[in-house]
Amino acid sequence: MRVLVKGAGVAGLTVAHALAARGAAVTVSDPGCGFAGAASWLAGGMLAPWCERESANEAVLREGQDAPDRWEAMVPGDVKRNGTLVLAPARDQGELKRFAGRTTGYEWLDEQQIATLEPSLAGRFRQALFFPREAHLDPRRVLTKLRDGLIVRGVRIIDILPDEQDFDHIVDCTGAARIAETASLRGVRGEMLCLRTAEVRLERPVRLLHPRIPVYVVPRGDGLFMVGATMIETEFAGPITARSLMELLNAAYALHPAFADAIVVETGAGIRPAFPDNFPRVERRGKLISLNGLYRHGFLLAPAMAAKAIDLVFNPDTAGGHTS
Repeated sequence: MRVLVKGAGVAGLTVAHALAARGAAVTVSDPGCGFAGAASWLAGGMLAPWCERESANEAVLREGQDAPDRWEAMVPGDVKRNGTLVLAPARDQGELKRFAGRTTGYEWLDEQQIATLEPSLAGRFRQALFFPREAHLDPRRVLTKLRDGLIVRGVRIIDILPDEQDFDHIVDCTGAARIAETASLRGVRGEMLCLRTAEVRLERPVRLLHPRIPVYVVPRGDGLFMVGATMIETEFAGPITARSLMELLNAAYALHPAFADAIVVETGAGIRPAFPDNFPRVERRGKLISLNGLYRHGFLLAPAMAAKAIDLVFNPDTAGGHTS
């Protein structure tokens, strides 16, 4: 069976991996500029379905809770199962209680327990929520490893769009590129920055709650931290705005003052494709299957959505034309 996968972001590569594992002859078409054009290159890489349940529907938790296991099977050794820590400044303790009221799977920590878990944060916060079953990974390392592994397995990755008539099935994973062509698909802008400092050490993602712009700080190792991410209802794809940069820097400083002296290594902005319910869809029309709308849940939901797409490839008569 010959299958063309369009797009080489997290959705396209997970689909290609699953297809290759089932013995399909896979070609991945990536006419863009490689990972630099993929929203997943700017992602936080948090596998945090219990935290995401605070603002997402139940399906995100249901489909995402086995994401660490799915990723471990694809990229052994790259999943860090250290949980997620959720904090709030003293003046915003009500936000922490509100977050707890909308989620499950957490433990309340006191000041000493926070210090034991993250010594760099000792004495800075009185209470926290800890989600022990959550995990995270480094998106750039994982995407590169997936792509390189596919090449080793004989998957063709090309920078042109081949003749679609040469393939039995086509799986479109081109994300935001389909916004103008897909009904109800919209863009949600996300902005991030990377900081480097030797004065802070974290072992897990930390979410800092704020009534207006909650943010997260994700350790990448060697003193590098990813800080993100805004959610702005716009399809403007330009560089990060001054407002967002200040808000993200202020949040990092609120987490630990040492971030004030950190080096700004990188800033970035990308467009996340989303449907009205902010949950992805897998649809089939003839031999074309589309996987889109991953929103802010790319790494969390891509493996489960890829499995649904593969079911439509290998069992076209047993699945409907729309999956959500």
